[in-house]
Amino acid sequence: MLDANIAETQDAKDIVEKSDKHLRGNTSYAEMTMKIVRPDWSREISLKSWSKGRDLALILITAPARDKGAAFLKRGNEVWNWMPSIERVIKIPPSMMSQSWMGSDFTNDDLVKESSIVEDYTHKLVGDSTILGRECYKIELIPKPDAPVVWGKILLWIAKTDYLQLRIEFYDEDGKLMNIMEMSKVQMMGDRLIPTHMEMIPADEPNHKTILEYQAVEFDKPIDDSFFSEQNMKRVR
Repeated sequence: MLDANIAETQDAKDIVEKSDKHLRGNTSYAEMTMKIVRPDWSREISLKSWSKGRDLALILITAPARDKGAAFLKRGNEVWNWMPSIERVIKIPPSMMSQSWMGSDFTNDDLVKESSIVEDYTHKLVGDSTILGRECYKIELIPKPDAPVVWGKILLWIAKTDYLQLRIEFYDEDGKLMNIMEMSKVQMMGDRLIPTHMEMIPADEPNHKTILEYQAVEFDKPIDDSFFSEQNMKRVR
């Protein structure tokens, strides 16, 4: 007979894995707008992103003009940044994954997902809640020893019926709440229901937030591995 704690852990991991798979597909392509909001200013960034599995990702900035053409590439555990203004490719070390992405409230890791919420954490069901009228599992994620992660703990709310991630809380190694991500505007994109509006809100910085909105998403269209190369990062449009 299975130990109850082991069964619960397996159930929690299964829920997280189904949710992760739902949001990623085998491949994905998305067009998004990011709005960085501060007390006395705001700015917008337009971007495209491609992903394949958990190991391959490419993000291209399409606006504003000063950042256009900049790109970020992930292959396995390695991440690079192409900066057309100085015609240089810079490798982003693991120590930089917790840094702000393009001045936003998202980290480099949030965008290129070097760490995996499925593989790099242990998972535990810790409660239930209701968000946007959907009953949700509340799951605690604790990093495995030596995992390449940014956070000391994550709390994740996943809808029970369609496995949508609707709220995420990010904690540092001392257990202090750092960021809250809230998802909303659930609608059909591509062939599936997803939240199309995300807000990343720093816990200790009033009137700061970053809004990420999907304009278009496609899932499971074939993408060759060679698309995710340094050469293509410099020329993709």
